[in-house]
Amino acid sequence: MKIIDYVLNKTNEYIKIASKETRKRIGQFFTSKETAIFMASLFDLNIKRDEISILDPGAGSGILSAALIQRIIDSKMIKKINLTCYETDEDIVNLLEANLYWVKENSNIDIEYRIIDKNYIISQDYEYNNFLGMYNNVKKYDLVICNPPYKKIGKKDREAIIMSDVCYGSPNLYFLFMQMSSFNLKENGELVFIVPRSWTSGAYFKKFREEFLEEMSLEHIHLFTSRDKVFDKESVLQETMIIKAKKTRIPPEFITITSNNGNFDFKNTTIFEADYDLVVSKKNKYIYLITNEEEANTIKQVKEWKDTLPSLGLKMKTGLTVDFRNSEVLRDRSEEEAVPLFYSQHIKDGKVVFPMGKDNEYILNSKKGLLQENKNYLFVKRFTSKEEKRRLQCGVYLAKKYPEYEKISTQNKLNFITGFENLSECLVYGLYVVLNSTLYDQYYRILNGSTQVNSTEINSMPVPPLEYIENMGKDLIKVKDMSEKTCDEILGRYIYV
Repeated sequence: MKIIDYVLNKTNEYIKIASKETRKRIGQFFTSKETAIFMASLFDLNIKRDEISILDPGAGSGILSAALIQRIIDSKMIKKINLTCYETDEDIVNLLEANLYWVKENSNIDIEYRIIDKNYIISQDYEYNNFLGMYNNVKKYDLVICNPPYKKIGKKDREAIIMSDVCYGSPNLYFLFMQMSSFNLKENGELVFIVPRSWTSGAYFKKFREEFLEEMSLEHIHLFTSRDKVFDKESVLQETMIIKAKKTRIPPEFITITSNNGNFDFKNTTIFEADYDLVVSKKNKYIYLITNEEEANTIKQVKEWKDTLPSLGLKMKTGLTVDFRNSEVLRDRSEEEAVPLFYSQHIKDGKVVFPMGKDNEYILNSKKGLLQENKNYLFVKRFTSKEEKRRLQCGVYLAKKYPEYEKISTQNKLNFITGFENLSECLVYGLYVVLNSTLYDQYYRILNGSTQVNSTEINSMPVPPLEYIENMGKDLIKVKDMSEKTCDEILGRYIYV
């Protein structure tokens, strides 16, 4: 029997009796056989050495370790494996021990293993922060393979304090595992992780990206087009990716980006070689997940612009009112002391339609912190469904249509673009042209795989000069057609100027 099959069979027996709620609480999800084998295949084993050291910092039942050991045995290039596994779950540690013992006894290669039942992050506090000169005591490895826990922790939790250099707010354990693993790698060592793709953009992960990509160079990224086939027998609807990175400050010329069509057998996989500098932004270390030439051209075109919204005196913000927390001041109908409360549902075909007979469309003006000036804005939906054609869905809001109000409010599932002064109508319509274009919708989808439109990312996107945007708005006002096709035609006149 293959090593991976034995470990998988024992894992499936465990899953049948283990509480799914408990496993979810601790962020424990088991890797499928196909995914484990693919991850193991990414390592470069063309190394001239008889012995190799491996770290599996979130070992679980040992599926990933088994897949990598199997590959090393099949390669017939290495004579000895030194494996270190971290696992803190008492129930799974016994299974891990039994699996690794079986692997050792049934392999035609020398395998030494140790299981550390301590918290992977906390146990390396002194070493990571170089207390008492402990940095020199760090155990370094040739290879790291990991399916880390996916669990958000508090900003005052010990793990977050230990790794404060990469934390912003309440971090997720998965990227702390990535950072600590890079710390545990030898120079030119390699790591392969399966993680959510949320770390690739946004301010929340900025410190981590800067630290991680300073020492690590990405070599391979695999994207899953289906969210429910990655983890065997698990209900995980997370946008997931596999990355391979090498500990070197000299990045490769190209990154290999693969993706599959929804199957988890990796048989129908597309391959694209992308310029490293096109994938990894030098400015903010965003990771652009480009899968074909068309997407590469999208990034190139948008990056031709040098301005951003903030550099033009503009900014996208998130709506001010969390409606369910302020129900006592919400009203279904207009009252003398109430003002309009705009929701994403008020965006219809590029315009803002109000009122529409929705519950809680008005808010009392007694809560000043929830009010904003009644002036021109571009509204942008903050959330869309995975199935919707467009991620960026916008509506032009003109204050002159609601002259009876000095103030309005916006619900927090709605974003809005504003400026230091009232935006001209031409500028609002021009911003609509930009964000309602196919080019910018594609750009945002490449940048962010989630269904949420984040103001931080919009504010970082390159945009045309202010004069161009205003002229685009004038063009749109003349034709009076808010369609995506019209926006594409108008934007196209300025892209190639």
